[in-house]
This record gives sequence, C-alpha cells and structure tokens, in this order.
Amino acid sequence: MVFGNLTRDPELRALPSGVNVCNFSVATNRVYRDRDGKKQEQADFHNIVVFGRQADVVAQYLKKGRSVFIEGRMQTRSWEKDGQKQYRTEIIADRVQFGPSGSGGATGGGNKRPPTSDDETEASGRSGIDYPKDEINPDDIPF
Repeated sequence: MVFGNLTRDPELRALPSGVNVCNFSVATNRVYRDRDGKKQEQADFHNIVVFGRQADVVAQYLKKGRSVFIEGRMQTRSWEKDGQKQYRTEIIADRVQFGPSGSGGATGGGNKRPPTSDDETEASGRSGIDYPKDEINPDDIPF
C-alpha cells in the first residue's frame, strides 16, 4: 500500500494483446527527527503500473500533483541494454483510489463541496432526522 502524489502525468499505452496499460510514478514523503533531534524530510519514488479498464480511468482522471492511494504487489523486471543488465522495481496496482483533488485539481471540482447535514435540513425545511413512528422489534430483524 502506498499513498502519495503523482510526479508526472500517467502514460497510457496498449499491449499487443489489446490490453491497456498505464504507467506513472508516485512520491511518498516522510518527515522524521534524526539522532540530533533535527527535523528531516525524505521523499521516495515508486513506479506504478495499472492494467485494463482501471488504466483507462487513471489516465483520464489523474494528473501530476494529484494524491492517490495504491494497493498492489511489487515486481522487479530485468532486461539487457548495451551489454548491461538493467532492473526496474514497480508496483503492479490491483486497486487505485483517488485522493482529494485540492483546489480545482484534475477533476475541475473547484469550489464545490459535499452537502452537509445543515444543507439537508435547510432544503427539507425540517430540523433533525425524520425517524419512523413505529417501534422496531429486535425479533423482526433477520440477522
């Protein structure tokens, strides 16, 4: 599991099999105190790979700077380039959840905010929750 911010826009491609694949990287930040008690900051960068329909959604809605929560497995690939063995460790995402978009963000949410209970009360003209008048018998509950 990784929670961080995209360091670049996702890149969408299609494999020869026709399956879409999306690549992007995420930075995770860590703040800690060293032995001397000084505050230190460290950033780690993770390469993320997403396949299928989820790759299409990621490419469409995520942009650089947006926060994201990734669940997946780590995989290291290797190949040879110019006689040298190259390695790349990636997170193959099983699940991608979008984080808050911030001010405007990639979704263009801008100044919209989710409705609150005060908004619902004003809209309905009532105060509080409208509970049923009948008593509920615990024996009637099927679980």
